[in-house]
Amino acid sequence: MSNQSNKPLLHIATLGKTVGIKGDMKLHIKSDFPEQFIAGASFLINKKDTITLNDVNLERGLVKINNITNPEDAKRFTNVKLFTTYEETRKNCHLDEGEYFFFDLEDCDVYEDGKLLGRVKEVERITVNNYLSIVTDAALVKEGFSKSFLVPFIEPFKVAVDIEAKRIELRGAMDILEAS
Repeated sequence: MSNQSNKPLLHIATLGKTVGIKGDMKLHIKSDFPEQFIAGASFLINKKDTITLNDVNLERGLVKINNITNPEDAKRFTNVKLFTTYEETRKNCHLDEGEYFFFDLEDCDVYEDGKLLGRVKEVERITVNNYLSIVTDAALVKEGFSKSFLVPFIEPFKVAVDIEAKRIELRGAMDILEAS
């Protein structure tokens, strides 16, 4: 039994329909890090079972898995989700300066000018921008503010991020909350 069973998993791709006669399958990537999808890479398909990519063609969005060479065997994996762990993501995916994993931003407290506005529930991608979906602090909700609001996670709104302290400092977020 693997020790993965109690760790949270990240859904990073879904296998689609079979393509052609050699067992190729469509790969629908749900990650910003396509470089992790390489021949020989293994991914969890549930808490204990894995599949291995034997051939990867990212240009065509195709993969071959588990040395399967015919569509009949491959069809069993149609719509199967591929998962990885937070630890594997940190190890295999490179972030540039000022970039963060969505899961690191979740549960961060959000401040503007030292005032607690709320906590990040999740990061949503809307068109090309990422937005912090923030659950408004209870004290502000009591004052009549919206229970939640979205703030673009881009300049000039993003001032400072401290993942270790679980704290994000924003600019202009209070204006957005007041208009929500």
